Amino acid sequence: MADYSINAVTRRVVYSGSAGVGPYSFSFEVLAATDIAVYKNSTKLTLTTNYTVTINSNGTGSVTLTSAATGSDTITIIGSRAIERTTDFVTAGDLLAASLNEQLDSQIVMIQQLAEENRRTIKAPAFDPAATEDGGSLNMTLPAAATRASRVMAFDASGNPTQGPTTSEVANAQTYATNASASAAAAAASASSASSSASSATSSASSATSSAASATSSASSASSSASSASSSASSATSSASTATTKASEASASAALANDWATKTTGTVAGGEYSAKYHAQSAATSASNASSSASSAASAQTAAEAARDATLASFDSFDDRYLGAKASDPSVDNDGNALVAGSLYFNTAIGGMKVYTGSAWVAAYISGSGYLATANNLSDLQSAATARTNLGLGSIATLSAPSGTVVGTSDTQTLTNKTLTSPAISGGTINNAVIGGTTPADGTFTTVTDSKGELRRVPQNAQTSAYVLVAADAGKHISITTGGVTVNSGIFSTGDTITIYNNSGSNQTITQGTSVTIRQVGTANTGNRTLAQYGLCTLLCVASNTFVITGGGVS
Repeated sequence: MADYSINAVTRRVVYSGSAGVGPYSFSFEVLAATDIAVYKNSTKLTLTTNYTVTINSNGTGSVTLTSAATGSDTITIIGSRAIERTTDFVTAGDLLAASLNEQLDSQIVMIQQLAEENRRTIKAPAFDPAATEDGGSLNMTLPAAATRASRVMAFDASGNPTQGPTTSEVANAQTYATNASASAAAAAASASSASSSASSATSSASSATSSAASATSSASSASSSASSASSSASSATSSASTATTKASEASASAALANDWATKTTGTVAGGEYSAKYHAQSAATSASNASSSASSAASAQTAAEAARDATLASFDSFDDRYLGAKASDPSVDNDGNALVAGSLYFNTAIGGMKVYTGSAWVAAYISGSGYLATANNLSDLQSAATARTNLGLGSIATLSAPSGTVVGTSDTQTLTNKTLTSPAISGGTINNAVIGGTTPADGTFTTVTDSKGELRRVPQNAQTSAYVLVAADAGKHISITTGGVTVNSGIFSTGDTITIYNNSGSNQTITQGTSVTIRQVGTANTGNRTLAQYGLCTLLCVASNTFVITGGGVS
């Protein structure tokens, strides 16, 4: 890297493209060809591809384009050194003046580069108040993007940037102003027409005056001729003739003068109109000008009213919706006290908040976790838990009976009805009287439970090894081969199971794990053998404890 002085110059130069490919020189010092950027009009060019750089011994240099520019092009060369430091001095290493100069030169280049960029930014004058960071009131930070989007920039009472009216509001105001300007122009045109008409009327009046003077002169000539006739008889005839002619001319001139003064339809002479015609036109133009002026004034008033209404609406909206903020504001955007109903978007929680008049609260709550009316309770997380919490029990899951349900004082004939654990007090069944401490005898056609008629023992026929299940209680098992196994936890005290060996061979009744099968009348326990065509009954006398009895049991 070169070692030379960095002069106080602006790191920017602009040329027209009239030099073609160049070279285009720059007077600010650079340390490398990559320390500059070159633009052709608004397009940034690429080093080597679009241009080359020549650096002089003092650090200045020039740019040569690979394709010629024209006089209508603009070539801009600016400083563009990367803001970085990629080397460090090492401990106990050489600290050379050349190395220090290179580092310092690089820093000065970057400082000048930043200064040139800073001069092309919007900034407050040096004599403005101090910045807020320094205890002053100046704050040149723009409003947030969401707040200033689609708005023109404005400045508040302190001269700080703020969001102005929306672009649509500005466009409307411009339309109102254009309409008012057009109305004013129409009024001015009408006034100009009125002025022209008045000028024409003046010209017509002047023509009428001239004609009247001509008539007077002709009349005077006629009078002189008559006097000459009386004094000179010899010229009486010619003088009389002359007088007649002059009198006729005077009459015609008088008629023309009258037309110049009063004629209201058509032209008088030479395509010109009378004074009265122009006066009437002037009056009409003046009336039109007055109407146009009134319309212009009305349009201006309407435009100003619309502008004021727009600004008032904007101010009212700005006082109600405060925009996006990270925390609850204590005043509105104008610095005034908050009003109830004000809104703002809290960026910290990602939700809207509303001011109640004394505190900020959430403007809405999420509907998740609530029951939707349209779902008719189908969106309950657990219907069983809900029934328990409501104290409904299992009755809430039963289907409604078909037909009429008997009430406490109702009488009804029950057909194909199942009564579970009924308590019968009085009355009759199949004409048998029920009542008293001991029910009277009765005759029943059939008595059934969930397993069938109570006078029968339902059969469960098996042709291979079988393990008893809870549904076998109250039934008899017909087994042909493989035997029967009794497992634990299946039956309750009082349950009975009958087993029939429907074969010519012995069948084993197997005692499962944790199960005790005791042979009736003995102390014997364990697996039992049921002889061919033998019949036995198992009675559950306690949890997992059974007594077996019957014919052919050993």
